[in-house]
Amino acid sequence: MELYQLQYFLEVARQRNFTRAAARLHLAQAALSEQIRKLEEELATPLFQRGRRESTLTAAGETLRVHAEALLERAAAARHAVQELVGLRSGKLVIGAIPSVSAGLLPAAVTAFRKRHPQVELVIAEGTSEAVAEGVESGRVEMGVIQHPTPAGPFDERTLLTEPFVILAGPQHAIARHRRVNLQSLADEPFVFFKGRARESALAACRAAGFEPRLACESGELETVRALVAAGLGVAILPELAAQRARPACALVRLSDPKVERKLVIVTRRGHAPSPAAAEFETLLRGARGRRAK
Repeated sequence: MELYQLQYFLEVARQRNFTRAAARLHLAQAALSEQIRKLEEELATPLFQRGRRESTLTAAGETLRVHAEALLERAAAARHAVQELVGLRSGKLVIGAIPSVSAGLLPAAVTAFRKRHPQVELVIAEGTSEAVAEGVESGRVEMGVIQHPTPAGPFDERTLLTEPFVILAGPQHAIARHRRVNLQSLADEPFVFFKGRARESALAACRAAGFEPRLACESGELETVRALVAAGLGVAILPELAAQRARPACALVRLSDPKVERKLVIVTRRGHAPSPAAAEFETLLRGARGRRAK
């Protein structure tokens, strides 16, 4: 049973005449009659009582009419919903991101997306790299931005950017007057650590420079880390995206040696083509990355 056959059937039911229905449908009467015959064969019952001047519905035909109207209405609604989604005039997009990305990169992309597609509901799910990846795997999040490496799972990944780690210091700290500093020169400084993968990268960098960092405090909240550094509790080694929002209350000092970097990747579920909204958001996100790099 095809939708077009139901459309033909309903037109005959409305016109009560095959000739008039064929004319309305721009079909030859023989072609219309053939399609109605096939429908009757499939259902194993006559749908019309055919007269010389008028054809009326049988009881089976009347039952089919009710369901055919409902089916065609649902098909039209489905077609409209898909067209709205593809045209980015409706729908919902959930983007996952680690805190430094949601604060440093997403605002520009979100603003541009909202201006272009105000009817699309946009949700930002912030969390650790592991939490964002779990959201992508479960389907709650369509696209995530996390720190590499990607956790094991059914993911496709695409590099977004590679960014350096920098030193964040209070405005009164001695190194605040420098543009660059050697990490080994900070061996005696107390450190404020940001929990998560950034902490592991910072620890590894200190150890590679030949010292075990002295822990003053650690926090899972970027704002807390920035506030503690600004208050002079210690210095922090942070990805540039996380550190740049702390200024002017803090000084951002680049590392001359060793070079410490991290890679940010976009992750999606393997084998799932991105929705039109997700594809456009990724384009805008890459544009925001490009403007930041200039």
